Amino acid sequence: MNRYFDFNATTPLLPEAREAWLRASERHWHNPSSLYRDAGIASQMLEAARERLAELLGVEAERIVFTSGATEANNMLFAAFAGRRTAISTIEHPSVREAARHWTRMSEFDAHGAMPDDAALISVMAANNESGELLPWRELAARCREMGMPFHTDATQWIGKLATDFSGCDYITGSAHKFGGPKGAGFLVLRDEDERMRMIHGGPQENGRRAGTENYPAIEAMVTALETITSKVNACDASGRDAFEKAMQASFEGLRIISADVPRLWNTSLMVMPRHDNLKWLTRLSRRGFSISTGSACSSGKEGSSVVVTALGASPEELRRVVRLSGGWGTTKEDWLQLAAFFAEVGAELDAGGKGGQ
Repeated sequence: MNRYFDFNATTPLLPEAREAWLRASERHWHNPSSLYRDAGIASQMLEAARERLAELLGVEAERIVFTSGATEANNMLFAAFAGRRTAISTIEHPSVREAARHWTRMSEFDAHGAMPDDAALISVMAANNESGELLPWRELAARCREMGMPFHTDATQWIGKLATDFSGCDYITGSAHKFGGPKGAGFLVLRDEDERMRMIHGGPQENGRRAGTENYPAIEAMVTALETITSKVNACDASGRDAFEKAMQASFEGLRIISADVPRLWNTSLMVMPRHDNLKWLTRLSRRGFSISTGSACSSGKEGSSVVVTALGASPEELRRVVRLSGGWGTTKEDWLQLAAFFAEVGAELDAGGKGGQ
């Protein structure tokens, strides 16, 4: 039985990605910027990985900059717009919100409402990490193109769960560990191949856009993970998650599912429990071997998570009762129903005021 339900926070390393990382580490560990033969082969392998990633994303390889993850990529992007006005959606991940706030003159808008027409950059995530809500990034990208405004989407939660054609976007960011790759690898897709932006200074790596020796083994593992997961995406559906939510609503009168009435990722459920603090649910389920969350790990216990969940429709009083469940590619309907059964068991225990239930 699979008891891990925090895939939106991070994913286990896929066996294919692990094998790719080991193979690259053993055979092509050389510095791609050096001039000897083995280094040249490592450089060729790095560029081949860039081409493969480009094909998966539907973009030109020359536009891709490898980074340590989406957080670095988002900061790199907003640093390039320093001092200018940017507009982001009200439910962005902290790595977008805080980067935009630090580097630019940021404003926020409802992605389903009126879009600002005077921003230097519009940024709207593809899928929300808390509720799984799918945002209208394709439509907004098209509108920005018509208006001559650059458009960015943080595709971190979308990639690996849904089809990955981002050909209509100017800027795209993503992170390997969200789709079965290693931590410490990610990317930024630029508007065009000749664009120059740099936040980390030093050597001429990544065509002068990001200094530092490229981590080819991690990059190879990242691309292999996305290739592997892309072949499985079409077989994923929300039947398990939906059965779980139905069982939970039957067990807990007054339970509320946030974003239940809008398109969502097939793996995500953000719920407001009708009673008891979320940490009590998390702790007791953790003792039973289940991994769940109270929201984004990147803002857990901080303002960022409450800002996003409030924008998604939770009241200040409900925030302390919010729990997030996110399954993975191998999570079965039976796994989801087992989780619902243990929620019911924990609920009865908490209602009875048993040991540890205070």
